Amino acid sequence: MGILWFFLIFVNLTGHGDAHGPDSCNHEGGLCRVGNCISGEYLARYCFEPIILCCKSLSPTTANS
Repeated sequence: MGILWFFLIFVNLTGHGDAHGPDSCNHEGGLCRVGNCISGEYLARYCFEPIILCCKSLSPTTANS
């Protein structure tokens, strides 16, 4: 029964609001963080709403050729 509750909570978190998951966040240059974004980052979306945030850097990274 405990596994069923865990599964239902997981499905609810992944399907709620603007939750896109960690793959989408990482693909767009963000990192999933629990709680708060660190200094120099902003909340771009949620990996799993409302607990795990997708944080992106305030300054874009540049690649030198």
